[in-house]
Amino acid sequence: MACFLAATAFGIITALFRKKFPRRWHINWLIAMIFGGALALAVEHIAHQEIVPWPPFLTAMGSPADTAAMFGEMAAVGIPMTIALVLGWVAIVVVYEKAVAIRATPMSASGT
Repeated sequence: MACFLAATAFGIITALFRKKFPRRWHINWLIAMIFGGALALAVEHIAHQEIVPWPPFLTAMGSPADTAAMFGEMAAVGIPMTIALVLGWVAIVVVYEKAVAIRATPMSASGT
């Protein structure tokens, strides 16, 4: 329904405060991952006619009961999905930084 809105909101906040993060965190990678994933999910929701070009735009907002279910999905799916995305980004940054550190260390002279 609208699980991508949780990630999108997090992405907007992250993008607004991107200059507050150290460069070594590669925050632009996270922002690209968030908005890329949110765009892919939005396209999927459009394909399944859960997002329409007329108000209320989200078909899950057609009735109060549907809206409550939508917020439940955002909490049950959107937030864990966003947390998983952030954990994936952390793993990517850690692996990248370790690889850079390994490349930066001078190789010992072998066989001398």
